[in-house]
Amino acid sequence: MTYRSAAGIILLLLSMSSSYAVDLDRPDVGAFITTMVEQHDYDRETLRDILGEAEKKDSIIDQISKPAEKTLTWAEYRPIFITKERVNAGATFWEENRDALEDIEMRSGVPIEILVGIIGVETYYGRITGGHRVLDALTTLAFYYPPRSKFFRGELEHFLLLVREEKMQPTDAFGSYAGAMGRPQFMPSSYRAYAVDSTGDGKRDIWNDWKDVAGSIANYFNAHGWRTGEEVTSLATIGSRWSGPFPENVLKPEKTIDSLSQMGVMFSTTLPGESASQLLTLRGTDGNEHWVGFHNFFVITRYNHSVMYALAVHQLGQEIALEVRGDAS
Repeated sequence: MTYRSAAGIILLLLSMSSSYAVDLDRPDVGAFITTMVEQHDYDRETLRDILGEAEKKDSIIDQISKPAEKTLTWAEYRPIFITKERVNAGATFWEENRDALEDIEMRSGVPIEILVGIIGVETYYGRITGGHRVLDALTTLAFYYPPRSKFFRGELEHFLLLVREEKMQPTDAFGSYAGAMGRPQFMPSSYRAYAVDSTGDGKRDIWNDWKDVAGSIANYFNAHGWRTGEEVTSLATIGSRWSGPFPENVLKPEKTIDSLSQMGVMFSTTLPGESASQLLTLRGTDGNEHWVGFHNFFVITRYNHSVMYALAVHQLGQEIALEVRGDAS
């Protein structure tokens, strides 16, 4: 699971809003420290020193309260990521890293289109990786954002363990407003679970080494069930047999190809009729757009829990592949 940071002037203005030192005497902060000491043998004074460096930032709470996936329509969301400039940047990235990407694709079975789609949407090929200290982001959300404090305390725990394991300086790691790090925007738990050393240099470097970045993304997809060679999604139309209404978009397939066809959804696929599938409806520029998502589509949503995100990754990757193959021909 991942989160993106706001870009440009919005990020600059938000970063200027109020920040405060974290209160180490709060009961929940004290309980967290005690848990880290008792469960992970963390030195209490070291931990108090680290958390004493953290700042609670109002801008982080403002940003996480209004994620783009929940406030924009598909017509507004798609143009953020599917642009000629981003496609061209992706094609250049593909060509510059062709050997590494082809090696990762061959070893993992995850196609280059998906790898470049993820990197393009997440960080614009390393251009936008976030301007918040990860320590500030996670501490703010762990103790000052009640709706998801349990989740972010878990991520703060993983981050502090990661700092110790990787011998990192806790104040040196920068990322998104939600603590997602590096070029693939991994949350700390994902970094610990899925980041890999693809170069054999003994480091899992998701900030500077593109092969480690691509290999880590591929490892994440494989761990979540990516099926090599299977389709991702298909554009659909609604036939006369459809009785409606359109279902709410969900993050797992609840139908099959055969059942959707019998309901009047028309689409093209080579997958067997019993394959899991789901009708998706998005508000496009000319009204409703209909897509059928297959198993691999919903694997993409495990990276970021959004149907629009998964479709943007897929479409950006496809556009980049067309650009690369067109140049090659």
